[in-house]
Amino acid sequence: MAPVLEKQLLGAAGAGDNNNEDEEGQSLWTSILSEVSTRSSSKLPSGKNILVFGEDGSGKTSIMAKLQGADHSKKGRGLEYLYLNVHDEDIDDLTRCNVWILDGDLYHKGLLKFAVSAQTLADSLAVFVVDMSRPWTIMESLQKWASVLRDHVDKLKVPPEEMREMEQKMVKAFQEYTEPEEVTPASPQRRAQTAGEDESVVLPLSDNTLTHNLGIPVLIVCTKCDAVSLLEKELDYREEHFDFIQSHLRRFGLQYGAGLIYTSVKEEKNLDLLYKYIVHKMYDFQFSTPALVVEKDAVFIPSGWDNEKKIAILYENFTTVTPEDPFEDLIIQPPVRKLVHDKEISAEDEQVFLMKQQESPGRTGSPRPSGRAGQPNVTSGSPMTAVKKPDPNMKGAAANEGVLANFFNSLLSKKTGSPGSPGTGAVGAGVQGSAKKTGTALDPSFREHDPGCCHWQKPGLTDVQAELDRMTRKPDSMVSANNIPPPTENEA
Repeated sequence: MAPVLEKQLLGAAGAGDNNNEDEEGQSLWTSILSEVSTRSSSKLPSGKNILVFGEDGSGKTSIMAKLQGADHSKKGRGLEYLYLNVHDEDIDDLTRCNVWILDGDLYHKGLLKFAVSAQTLADSLAVFVVDMSRPWTIMESLQKWASVLRDHVDKLKVPPEEMREMEQKMVKAFQEYTEPEEVTPASPQRRAQTAGEDESVVLPLSDNTLTHNLGIPVLIVCTKCDAVSLLEKELDYREEHFDFIQSHLRRFGLQYGAGLIYTSVKEEKNLDLLYKYIVHKMYDFQFSTPALVVEKDAVFIPSGWDNEKKIAILYENFTTVTPEDPFEDLIIQPPVRKLVHDKEISAEDEQVFLMKQQESPGRTGSPRPSGRAGQPNVTSGSPMTAVKKPDPNMKGAAANEGVLANFFNSLLSKKTGSPGSPGTGAVGAGVQGSAKKTGTALDPSFREHDPGCCHWQKPGLTDVQAELDRMTRKPDSMVSANNIPPPTENEA
């Protein structure tokens, strides 16, 4: 009996060991399947889209390229495409987030159909980029691009049930916002769902909150905030101006349920915060940064934190404006300073210039007498005038008579002491009148008397030439009108 009992006991023990092994194997497979199922459910979703809107030169491409970790110096046209690498270290998973940057020209707004469709709208985030270096363009830009996005969403014709569900999700996210816990994880982590989260009490929205619900998260990014100091220095901006700008931005953000963040690529301000907030809104990562409203160039307002009462705190600093004043009444574009560029003047060729001067009838040069070349200059104020040689170009009697006429005219121009002295008025007037009427000059040294009449006769050309030769040989001799002797009795 003993051997039989021993075999039975051994057989029972062996069966128990096999059962335990089977149970362990089943539990192992169960744990593996559970882990695979958990990983598949927690895997980062793909196909997320970021739609970026803004004016040309606002820095929308630069800031998104900075988040990508690349120096993107080239600007595209129409619709640019980038992507952000999103890494979850908890599950060691990596995915890409699509970034679509629309051109600042409204002509290209039709290209949005290639970036987002009715099926991918729920997985999208809209980013409106405004430029702080040009604050007078901020509100106009926001209104314009928000209108473009609303029109595109309407054209997608999303089923009403799906659109209503997306809008309710936005309202719930805004109402359930709570101040983040003061934790600083080493890397972005997925937020764990709590059992009592769905049972939290939500407050109703105010009248000005989510009045323009697009069904997708919206973020306002204010770039180039390093220009705040420049605005203070050159355009005399004060705290009141920046509070006024911030109040309008936050009131616009309430209408769309949008967050607000001030950034600067130049000073690398709030860039890391921007990236963490984007992945928090799109992939539900933990986010631990509260609202920042102290520094005027580093403001951060998360979606769901703001309300009308908090914005009203800014109104306390208003002294010259009221919250209801139009934005463009205080934030005015300064006058554009036109740069005057001097036109480059090329030097004219020297020979061309000289030819023009030679051909020009009104050119100026050294003063020369208006008469013919070689004629003596007669100065009315000169008491004595020297007789020069006649012009060799003048021929015959005309040349000789012209020289003598100039000679006697110079003698008559001399002023004498007594206007009624003999030989001056009568004889000079007679000689001058004779010279004007006949064009003949008379010299008393060569007078001929005609007994038949009582007048002076014209001397011959030979006598005139002899007199001219005599005068040429003695250039220093000057003849005065007073030296003309009166006629004698025989001559009379």
